[in-house]
Amino acid sequence: MKTSSRHNNYAFSRLAMNTAVIITALFFLSCKKTKTDPPPASGPKSVYIGGYEDGSANTVAKTWKDGTVSVLSDDTKNEAVNGISVSGTDVYAGGYQSGVVNTAKIWKNGAATNITDGTKNAIIYGIYAAGTDLYAAGFEYNGTRNVAKVWKNGIATSLTDGTNAALAYSVFVTGTDVYVCGTEFVGGGSSSGVIRLWKNGVLQTITGGTSSAAGYSVFVSGSDVYIAGVEVIAGKQQARYWKNGSPVVVSDPTKTAEARSIFVSGSDVYVAGYESASGPVAKVWKNGIGTDLGGGTFSSTAFSVAVDGTDVYVCGFENSATKRFAKLWKNGVATNITDGTKNAAAYSVVVK
Repeated sequence: MKTSSRHNNYAFSRLAMNTAVIITALFFLSCKKTKTDPPPASGPKSVYIGGYEDGSANTVAKTWKDGTVSVLSDDTKNEAVNGISVSGTDVYAGGYQSGVVNTAKIWKNGAATNITDGTKNAIIYGIYAAGTDLYAAGFEYNGTRNVAKVWKNGIATSLTDGTNAALAYSVFVTGTDVYVCGTEFVGGGSSSGVIRLWKNGVLQTITGGTSSAAGYSVFVSGSDVYIAGVEVIAGKQQARYWKNGSPVVVSDPTKTAEARSIFVSGSDVYVAGYESASGPVAKVWKNGIGTDLGGGTFSSTAFSVAVDGTDVYVCGFENSATKRFAKLWKNGVATNITDGTKNAAAYSVVVK
């Protein structure tokens, strides 16, 4: 069974590691999760999903629109979509292609563009289409450490200076303001993650570094900035979000959990991720009240949430006895995106 280290990497200690291990452990990591503000109710909406499905030899990058699949890669190398965004009739997907190193990649309406040259390890985790501009968040290795980066229309800006390993996971654009969230490993070790937020390239520190943390998803509503992620408190990994820097715990503090994605609709805050007692179960929290999405018999994880009116869409994966299904949950009701003959996962969902 072909699986990536992202897929089975539930403990934050595996996510927050030194630079050399990050490159390997994040080989297929993605996510996290491009979102858009709820559009006005004017006509039918479509549900777009990005992820991967195994081919005969490698993982194949794929998107789905209302259940109809588009195949983005040819199975000659491992590829996957980590983020998806839609602007008008254009569908953008961001992720990577493996080789000697990973190459950061963008697909526009299925046409691929490498945004790094393939000489240094790089991955895109989140993208955001704003009009004719496309923003992507991720990292590129500088020969010594991973450097958090944001790309605008393919032009890279480094968010960190390479002193510490760092990763940018999510980007959100509103007006002329560009928000990026991620993690910087200030101590250089496995328990040194600090959540960072960059607004127009200006750094804000969300967590103090006394406990390890990671920020996976950013969403802006009005003047409020929300970040979903994880923080290790008293040895236990908690799913949390931060509103304007103030933490809100959504998971049971006695269980291991992660918050991978956040979406704000009106006064309601939706968070998607997983919670684990004996194994991870995909979960969505609305205003701190959790709902299990996975059946619990097999492990599952939610990676992205999008809201349209009263409908809540969450994507992720759920394992069976033999394979991994890419899943979509609409208002808690599960649909298999893939048929289960091959391993697959869904990492990003947008309703447009």
